[in-house]
Amino acid sequence: MDHKNVFAALQEVCSDVISALNGSHNSSNADATDRLLGVMRQIQEHGRAVEPLITGFTAVYHHYDLDAQTPGNGYRTLVKVVHSCIIHILQKARYIASNCTGAFFRMDHNMAEMDAYCSALCQLRALLYLAQVLLSDNAHGQLYSQEEGGLSERFEREYISMHKACFYGRCLGFQFSPSLRPFLQTVVISMVSFGENYKKQQTGLGIAALSFFTSGKYVVDPELRGTEFERITQNLDVQFWKTFWNLTETELLSSLTRITSTVVQVNVIFTIPAVSLSLPLASDPSFSVSMNPPVAHWGPGPVKVRLISHTLRQGQDSAELLALSRPEGPQLSLPGGFSRQTAPLSPCLLIHFHGGGFVAQTSKSHENYLKSWSKDLNVPILSVDYSLAPEAPFPRALEECFYAYCWALKNCHLLGSTAERVCLVGDSAGGNLCITVSMRAMSHGVRVPDGIVAAYPATLLTTDASPSRLLTLIDPLLPLSVLYKCIDAYAGTSCQSVKPAQQLDTLVALGQDTVKLLTNFAQGATNWFQTLLDPKAAAASSSPTTSSNGPSPSKSHSVEKPQEVKEYPDNFEPLRSRCLVDIRTPCTPIMKNPFVSPLLAPDSLLKGLPPVHIVASALDALLDDSVMLAKKLRKMNQPVTLTVVEDLPHGFLSLLQLSKETQEASDICVKRIREVFKQEELPADQRQQEGLN
Repeated sequence: MDHKNVFAALQEVCSDVISALNGSHNSSNADATDRLLGVMRQIQEHGRAVEPLITGFTAVYHHYDLDAQTPGNGYRTLVKVVHSCIIHILQKARYIASNCTGAFFRMDHNMAEMDAYCSALCQLRALLYLAQVLLSDNAHGQLYSQEEGGLSERFEREYISMHKACFYGRCLGFQFSPSLRPFLQTVVISMVSFGENYKKQQTGLGIAALSFFTSGKYVVDPELRGTEFERITQNLDVQFWKTFWNLTETELLSSLTRITSTVVQVNVIFTIPAVSLSLPLASDPSFSVSMNPPVAHWGPGPVKVRLISHTLRQGQDSAELLALSRPEGPQLSLPGGFSRQTAPLSPCLLIHFHGGGFVAQTSKSHENYLKSWSKDLNVPILSVDYSLAPEAPFPRALEECFYAYCWALKNCHLLGSTAERVCLVGDSAGGNLCITVSMRAMSHGVRVPDGIVAAYPATLLTTDASPSRLLTLIDPLLPLSVLYKCIDAYAGTSCQSVKPAQQLDTLVALGQDTVKLLTNFAQGATNWFQTLLDPKAAAASSSPTTSSNGPSPSKSHSVEKPQEVKEYPDNFEPLRSRCLVDIRTPCTPIMKNPFVSPLLAPDSLLKGLPPVHIVASALDALLDDSVMLAKKLRKMNQPVTLTVVEDLPHGFLSLLQLSKETQEASDICVKRIREVFKQEELPADQRQQEGLN
């Protein structure tokens, strides 16, 4: 529906409700009726103010797309979210207008519903005003505000005090596909219940069990759920999010998902030993280059990986590979209906880096779609379980992923592949690692992969504001405070200790002095690299205001009274929360290191990347990361594609079996991987026959 028709319908239906309520004479609900009348008049006022803002964005947002065939950027998303909110209001208002005089009409319930959406529209109006500032301040086509002390800082201050509970209560997930809303409600209720019991002396599974018994009140009371989400979860530390997200790693939950997942013949965990590797030089294979194992923070150590293959292939049952497998991990399996014969080596190899904000999850949480892909593509998949922050900040994860990539190239015969075609695939944090591993391969002179498929990648780990990042105010899965906690953990600004020594390979463990030396060297190298990219920013970052007694501190706004943003009209102020968010802004030059934020990498580091295929979501707070990276690569004449899917949240690959829309988004990723592998899609009956033969 055209936006002019939407706003005209909004004014008309609000008037219809007001007329219907004025014509009803129900003295028992007079209080609720008066309140609902006030809410409808507020909605009319918001609608009149929002319409010209939407008209303005609609006139220009196409200039921020990658191209005419790929509509997608944060400005479009804000318009889409406002439209979704108004459509919900229209549906509810029409019901009220038609039924408010009925004997079974629940005035209190409908008033609460409409009041929640009125609050949501008010807050979205505030976001549109902030987006207007971005639009006027930024250069043409630029989505990010990179001005020091600009909107980024002002939005953080607004986020601290702005009311957010309405987006986690009755309005939860209104912008997403209807098939996902029950799941989102379950996640938020679980999260709030888990947060309520988090400080108690229990294991993660024990907290989850206790939370089950306290979750009922959040089911029946949406307002309480929204308020508690704001109060509890947004002020808990990164360890809470790490523990909550890792619930999917527990045997109980993983066994439940395993029941409905694709059956594969090979699903084995093994460790890659920490030894130097020799690989041929890409420019001249007659020469070789030595690749050292990961060393950052605590010295050389092994890397854990998982091999998934729908079909048992040559080398996958070899004694050499089985000797590396972990006794506690899953082993080779040959379910009924599968052939006992060993298939030949595949010409293709898929290497996967999982998401989880650099702080949580392993390949176990991503098995569901990886098994499905292994069957659809008929290729082996190697997924890397890299070390997680804050215990293992940058660059440990990058070093481990790069080392696993090099090991896979050298030992592809053990993985069931000749590695003639290699594709790197990752989601969110994993998408970041796909790009930075490829950059590292180029800088070391070894073979780069044949292609990258990155789903909703995080390519800019800074605090710069963008229109899509304004969505962190309303996103139940990626609030701004959580995004900052993940950035802070990966950048190492909150790292107090390295991995415990007993978990290291005792033959290669380093002393504490060496660990400090490596940490200081990494920080110093980052500062030096930053001076090459931006001398002014580097000078500012090394000013005396930075503490010399450890890593660069985060800026904390929790002790200051939030300053009001002056970009709002005189007659408007967004709703404020009684619970201020304890948000700490990451502040370290490491965030601008090109191997942390590849969007900031100079052309020399991006030139020569393989084809990059990005699959993003229009409703993802990180959408603008994808759009700006695709624009940058295309400007350099680098091969890149961008696909923007609708109505799905960040992390949609992990929701593969929940809806038709998530399955279709996963199929887009598979299609892009096929392009890298130069595969033709087989008919379904032929794929099934190959899997059984």
